[in-house]
Amino acid sequence: MHTDILRHLRDAVSTKRPEIWRANRSFLLHDNAPSHCSVLVKDFLAKNNLTIMQHPLYSPNLAPADFLPLPSTEISTDGTVLCDATDIIKNATEELKMLSQIGFQECFQHLYSRWQKCIVAQGDYFEGNVA
Repeated sequence: MHTDILRHLRDAVSTKRPEIWRANRSFLLHDNAPSHCSVLVKDFLAKNNLTIMQHPLYSPNLAPADFLPLPSTEISTDGTVLCDATDIIKNATEELKMLSQIGFQECFQHLYSRWQKCIVAQGDYFEGNVA
């Protein structure tokens, strides 16, 4: 369930980045997936005082997957057939651990820059680099 994932995320941030957690300086970018919009999720977020950055209903300029390093990451199976969810999770986790912290920071900086361009364009679609 999505609230279990959010609970794990909340606990990890509060443990690994207590100064950010105490100052309430963490943000969660949610798109409009049904699991993100459920009453259970909204209640959990409100009760835990988690700040949400709402994603526009439809914005090709801000597709979250475009800002993560995953599309360029090929998950290597070394010819192994992954038969169940446990194998897939283990393999994907190993690949994610190889990504650098700087790589993730660059992804979020790119997202922030793109978000600023959307604000300047007042939500209108644009292609390429717009000042």
